[in-house]
Amino acid sequence: MPGSYYIPRVNLIEPGCFKKIGEWTKTLGGSKAFIVASLGEYGEAQGKMVADVLTKDGIPNKIYAGAGPNPTDKMVMDGVKEYKEFSSDILIAIGGGSAMDCAKGIGLVVSNGGNIHDFEGMHKSKKNLPHFIAINTTSGTGSEVTSVSIITDTEKDRKMTIVDWRITPDVSVNDAELALSMPASLTAASGLDALSHAFEAMVASDATPITDALSFEAASLIFKWLPVAFNDGQNLEARKEMCHGAFLAGLAFNNSGLGFAHALSHPITAMYGTPHGVATAVVLPAVVKYNMQTSQNKYAQLAHAMKVDIPWHSDSDNAAKVVPALLKFYKQLKIPVGLLDLGVKESDIPALAEAASKELVGRTNPRAGSIPIFTQLYNDSLNSVRL
Repeated sequence: MPGSYYIPRVNLIEPGCFKKIGEWTKTLGGSKAFIVASLGEYGEAQGKMVADVLTKDGIPNKIYAGAGPNPTDKMVMDGVKEYKEFSSDILIAIGGGSAMDCAKGIGLVVSNGGNIHDFEGMHKSKKNLPHFIAINTTSGTGSEVTSVSIITDTEKDRKMTIVDWRITPDVSVNDAELALSMPASLTAASGLDALSHAFEAMVASDATPITDALSFEAASLIFKWLPVAFNDGQNLEARKEMCHGAFLAGLAFNNSGLGFAHALSHPITAMYGTPHGVATAVVLPAVVKYNMQTSQNKYAQLAHAMKVDIPWHSDSDNAAKVVPALLKFYKQLKIPVGLLDLGVKESDIPALAEAASKELVGRTNPRAGSIPIFTQLYNDSLNSVRL
């Protein structure tokens, strides 16, 4: 809703703040916590970290380590069943966007009934979620501060975008110490997701001076600190600054909207299982070139945030430096620069373009699109030579 500004009520963002979750669970009135974590051993270990803190503070809890990458409708509904069986009264998610998006879906259905499919679109809920604490460990998705959840529809093999102010967490937690063990590949993918949030929020049709300021600072921090975190995962300062950058980018896009890079990437991740941050990064340069006609001044500002501008050059000259700088940045992070490198087949582009045209996140792109335009953007993204 343009003109409205959504943000969690409390935002903890410092090394060590994770240890305060028991205190905040009690402050919110929680007495039986349902912990949503990523699927597999790593997610279970993260869930146990939360459980240990809560148990020490005398709070009964249950771990649901069932949020797979690109969480599905079935994962949400399985979580709803377990939440009810445990008679929980507060949600706590730990991990990246998958765990938090899944928790948001669980909360929607627990409070409102029905099926997760009922909430696709804008602000469909009627009742508030249980209190919700979101603990981010990846410095990328921004889901800990947003009113957005992306859930895969397994029957139709597509992603559902749910935008609802009620799913904004009550408390967000960004503890840089939790990111120290993140592998380099995930550091790059999640960091590029955050960078794409900053880029798309900056030029979005619902952007405001507030979101512009957030986007600019986010891009500046990420461009400076992501390579440091990628090359030295134990660098606490780099992890802390990436927490700041991803947090700011999340606040920006939550209130300005996104654009075609996300509209194009969602069908790719649904069809191929590609990491979201990587898919979005690969299509972003083509989208930047497409949007240049309407957003040259904004891209010139982003060039300044990236420190590739020349002050006495025109906006058009500085804006033109953005795409080459992005491609160089991707190579630093060992990220593919073309869809062909991700295994995308040219023969799938018509289906991808049709799916992209239905994506809600493309609504706030500064230029209008169509299936032929999405087809061209996919073709332009096949490899860097086409850019």
